[in-house]
Amino acid sequence: MRRAIVALLLVLLAVLLLPYLIAPFYRAGHPVSALMAWRWITGAPVSRQWIDFNAISPSLPRSVVASEDTNFCRHHGVDWGALREAIDDAQEGERLRGASTITQQVAKNLFLWPLPGPIRKLLEFPLALWIDLVLPKQRILEIYLNIAEWGPSGQFGANAGAMYAFGHPASALAPRESALLAAILPNPVKRSARIPGPGVRRLAGTYAARAQAAGLPRCWTENRAF
Repeated sequence: MRRAIVALLLVLLAVLLLPYLIAPFYRAGHPVSALMAWRWITGAPVSRQWIDFNAISPSLPRSVVASEDTNFCRHHGVDWGALREAIDDAQEGERLRGASTITQQVAKNLFLWPLPGPIRKLLEFPLALWIDLVLPKQRILEIYLNIAEWGPSGQFGANAGAMYAFGHPASALAPRESALLAAILPNPVKRSARIPGPGVRRLAGTYAARAQAAGLPRCWTENRAF
């Protein structure tokens, strides 16, 4: 019995350490998310055409950072300030809002998707810190833009999302189109950039203004070759 428990603990430890071993190798290649893999296994449709970061319209990463993680260039995987603000708001009875960074979402999408929320969050924080340490900011953002779900029927990544919503690739996105795509995250099933409702249009206007004001952050433009 004791041997079985030890063996089980060793297997669990190996499973927990595996993402830390794999993450440094994602400096290259075309990673897929756990949800994409699950859909392939179950026979659900998946559409994803990888697009390199330098080929993506610059307005898209600007809009996504403006909508998802305004401190992306300043934090190291976890935005502790935004997290404290979210906790304070929840304690004061305000509506619970997300404080996940883009790096945390990369960790979740690549490795932790099937896990229940509290367990996933516990594992997500250290893994996001590790990913930020071993991968350049530009690469983290490139992976996110290529694994995020951007359509209601298995459209993953910016290219598939742009083709579904606007009929052209992510390289040809206009700033308004990029803002609309950013506005449907993280729920492209209920929100649509193809036929945007008033709420999506309002969010897109906000994100477009933020993106324009922010310009091109240095953390992903100072070392474009990585």
